[in-house]
Amino acid sequence: MSIHGIKQRFGIIGRSAALDHALSTAVRVAPTDLTVLIMGESGVGKEAFSKIIHALSPRKHNTFIAINCGAIPEGTINSELFGHEKGAFTGATSERKGYFETVNGGTIFLDEISEMPLDTQAFLLRILESGEFIRVGSSKVMKTDVRVITATNIDLLERVRVGKFREDLYYRLSTVPIRVPALRDRKEDIWMLFRKFSVDFAEKYRTPPIELVPQARELLHNYSWPGNIRELKNVAEQISVLSEQREIDAETLLSFIPNALKRNLPALRDLGNGAETLQEREILYKLLFEMKTDLNDLKSLIFELIRNNDLEVADNQLKQLAVQSGGLVESVRPYPTPDTDQEPSFPPITGESAKPIILPQGQNTSFDQMEVVEENLSLEEMEKDLIKKALKKHKGRRKDAAKDLGISERTLYRKIKQYEL
Repeated sequence: MSIHGIKQRFGIIGRSAALDHALSTAVRVAPTDLTVLIMGESGVGKEAFSKIIHALSPRKHNTFIAINCGAIPEGTINSELFGHEKGAFTGATSERKGYFETVNGGTIFLDEISEMPLDTQAFLLRILESGEFIRVGSSKVMKTDVRVITATNIDLLERVRVGKFREDLYYRLSTVPIRVPALRDRKEDIWMLFRKFSVDFAEKYRTPPIELVPQARELLHNYSWPGNIRELKNVAEQISVLSEQREIDAETLLSFIPNALKRNLPALRDLGNGAETLQEREILYKLLFEMKTDLNDLKSLIFELIRNNDLEVADNQLKQLAVQSGGLVESVRPYPTPDTDQEPSFPPITGESAKPIILPQGQNTSFDQMEVVEENLSLEEMEKDLIKKALKKHKGRRKDAAKDLGISERTLYRKIKQYEL
């Protein structure tokens, strides 16, 4: 079946290349029993992809069930997935079959797989490897034949790095990864989706559909849509219900999307470990302050060289340098101006400062062509350099280096391993 036919059959709206690629991958993997990991932000429609895979698979006539791992309490998730025996725990008054037993022969979609507890991850890995599981409170090994499709809205590799997700399970789940694009990455589809939601709402409640003026449509197009398709649908329905006018201008649209004119600036992303993220920020702040100090020292050095050697410098540049370096403008000789008839007076220079730097005579006094060397602004390189300096300062004593950097020893050990220091 073609991608166009898939879109018509399952009601997929959009024509972006990233969306077509994700659909093409889903169609190709559907006839197999391979495990699929669907990645994408919240609200992009990951569950719709899992249903497409199931509907095009040989298991399409068997059961499909979607489970949100983040919505099941940690103490009961093993019982929900694998079942339990009577008396296995307080409140287990009878035996219960788990989802992997009741959906035998079908497909299970595990959404928010990153929220699954570590002990449950071990049980899931065993099912994926051998199809075997054990009910809670039982010692009898049972078999099941279930296809597993998982989804996540965060970086699982980062969860693996911080010890929150099993590495072997990650590589077992991501046999075939599918990345669903965010709505801001498929801007050509925003207006099509908005119109579809508006028309559907109008047909359902028998009201005239809303229309957007060009300025409002441009505003809709440029908004970042952090909630993706789910947010877009909510906005379309809110406007359809609450707006008295059927033609929506930009001002009316802004009343429903107050953040539409805001632009997001780069920021450090919180990966769920607030303490670790705060410590990493402190490293960067320390590094930036150290760079600022080095720059001021360099300006002071240049200023002293100009002052002690009676060099000629443009007046405006001299004043700026003197202010930045904390020097005195009057102590440096500026370019003579047309209005100056007398030589400017100079304060006496004594001590070491009185020794001039003698330039060899006869050499070419013209300047070579200046080459601007770009500074490495990589945060990782700056962080790596700061850690090296701290370790050198404390002669390899990691405890003292971590204290000086303002981070925990655990974070420092992880950074040393990461940068192979």
